[in-house]
Amino acid sequence: MQVNFSYEFIALILFSSMGLLMLTGQRVFGAIGFVGAVAAAFLWGDGGTQMAFNATITLMKWFPMITLPLFIFMGYILSESGIANDLYRMFHIWFGPLPGGLAIGTTLLMVAISAMNGLSVAGMAIGATIAMPEMLKRNYDKRMVSGVIQAGSALGIMMPPSVVMVLYGMIARQPVSNLWMAGIGPALMFSALIIIYIVVRCALNPEMGPPLSAAERDLPRADKYRLLLAGLLPLVIIFSVTGFFLMGVTSLVESSAAGALTATLAALFKGRLTHKVLRVSLIQTLSVSCMFMWIIMAALCFSAVFDGLGAVHAIKNLFLGEWGLSPWGVLMVMQLSFILMGMFLDDTAMLVIVAPLYIPLVKALGFDPIWYGVLYTITCQIAYMTPPFGYNLFLMKAMAPKEVTLADIYASIVPFALIMLLGLVLVMVFPGIAMYLPNTLLSK
Repeated sequence: MQVNFSYEFIALILFSSMGLLMLTGQRVFGAIGFVGAVAAAFLWGDGGTQMAFNATITLMKWFPMITLPLFIFMGYILSESGIANDLYRMFHIWFGPLPGGLAIGTTLLMVAISAMNGLSVAGMAIGATIAMPEMLKRNYDKRMVSGVIQAGSALGIMMPPSVVMVLYGMIARQPVSNLWMAGIGPALMFSALIIIYIVVRCALNPEMGPPLSAAERDLPRADKYRLLLAGLLPLVIIFSVTGFFLMGVTSLVESSAAGALTATLAALFKGRLTHKVLRVSLIQTLSVSCMFMWIIMAALCFSAVFDGLGAVHAIKNLFLGEWGLSPWGVLMVMQLSFILMGMFLDDTAMLVIVAPLYIPLVKALGFDPIWYGVLYTITCQIAYMTPPFGYNLFLMKAMAPKEVTLADIYASIVPFALIMLLGLVLVMVFPGIAMYLPNTLLSK
């Protein structure tokens, strides 16, 4: 007896199967790729078996993929060689005399690390191991310290060279350069909002962020300027990536190569390009790059199955027809689903699961997929800090000293998560915050 299932029912089975496999502890790419390949073979027979192979060929032919290992290598070189430490020392001395100055300097450090790395984990590691002990030693409120580091490190996925945006661009088939430019405005806005919060909070309660003592800030002017020059080296690295790219001097791939080369030369110039630094950076780059490539390949295969099922049209009919939502209502439902999924999944898993459904729907509703990529990235920032499975929550617990409890870590993210939600609303209401820069540069 032949049984016919609706496309909606098949889609539900696929999502359920993928969710069950993830609950067993399987890797994200294994669960997604396995379900996609098996479903393709089951639905279309011998022809469907080619979908996984075609996804591999598509990935191998994607020239911007070269940027991924180069940017990851650049970030690990900066982290392992300690160049970021010099930058924090500069912020420490120049902003320390202000109430909450070390927290402001830490936020600026996170922005700089983001512009050199493109990943959240590097900023998190540097903030927790360098900035946190310094602030706690000077009687900063431990909850504010924890929140500042978690929120600041989350900016790593918004600032170019954002690796998350590279993944979104590859899966959504959008220019990564446009996504990068669209992320700059919101990232700077979030940085400003965090700094405003620190200033206001420390003005109302100075004990939360006391300034440096007179003895600590009483350095000879020559030493202060020497620190300033040492902190300028990372800015040269940032300019080699983002500056030349925005000026049109380098392409996306060329900017990634320029950043990796400049970071390596900077470590050599500082006398820190040791065998250990190079070995650890290369091993970590290979590990992370391979993980991302497997995930992208699995996502492409899974997306092809959903395209063949026509599931996008089914979701569109559900939102617009049966539920009667407006296009903006659909957009808000999608963002809410991202935030809810972010409590349990990482950013890559979220993108792979919903990209086959949401991105074509965004285009069909008339929204700009570049702008939507920024909204997705902002919700990833929120997801990094929301319990029970916020990525930054676990990293902070692993790196923080014993006096910073899990309750402190969870409580610390409340005001900063609200700041992120405010920023999300602002970018939705005023798309120009994200789109001004790419539209202006593209018009030229």
